[in-house]
Amino acid sequence: MATKGLYYNASHDGMDHAYRQRIAEQYQISALNKSRLKYCIFFHYLLFFAMLAKLSADILDKLDIFILEIEELSIPQPLWWEYIWCISLLLSFLGLAAIRRNGVKQMKQYIAGLCIFGYLPLLYALVYYCKNVWIYLTSDDDDELDNIQWWQGYPYGLLWYAFILLAVQVHSFSLYFAWSLIKAWRARGVKKID
Repeated sequence: MATKGLYYNASHDGMDHAYRQRIAEQYQISALNKSRLKYCIFFHYLLFFAMLAKLSADILDKLDIFILEIEELSIPQPLWWEYIWCISLLLSFLGLAAIRRNGVKQMKQYIAGLCIFGYLPLLYALVYYCKNVWIYLTSDDDDELDNIQWWQGYPYGLLWYAFILLAVQVHSFSLYFAWSLIKAWRARGVKKID
């Protein structure tokens, strides 16, 4: 050791590691799941910006702003579920506040809001585009394929299914990590003020 000399104590050479204090498991779980939930919220933001790009044509039309490049894309008119899904982004602030304060009540509200404003609109979209996706995947008839909606040469329903798949994964992981945080916070044995 480089510190051998006047203040060297043989009992501090690292061999006493078995007697050192350890961090309780619930605190380790809490720290790990807080980090993971923050990543999920970050990916939720990315999905929101993709949705915002899709909604930009409609938003600009409502504001009476004309941008030729966006109009040339011929983006289909949005459905109500797209705007409702965007509300789920606001819940991320509730989740981040719960992480900061270890708030069980706020985290439960985050979970409930994510189920309502995250999953339900996605479920509606899944059912709404099911027929178009089924026709695209199973039909060999060009007349039937002409009846489904296309955008930029791609089947519109299949594009939404890709978005739904990503969003469901992000929401599912968020729910799992949020629930793990609630269990870890309750395991502390200390009642936290919500």
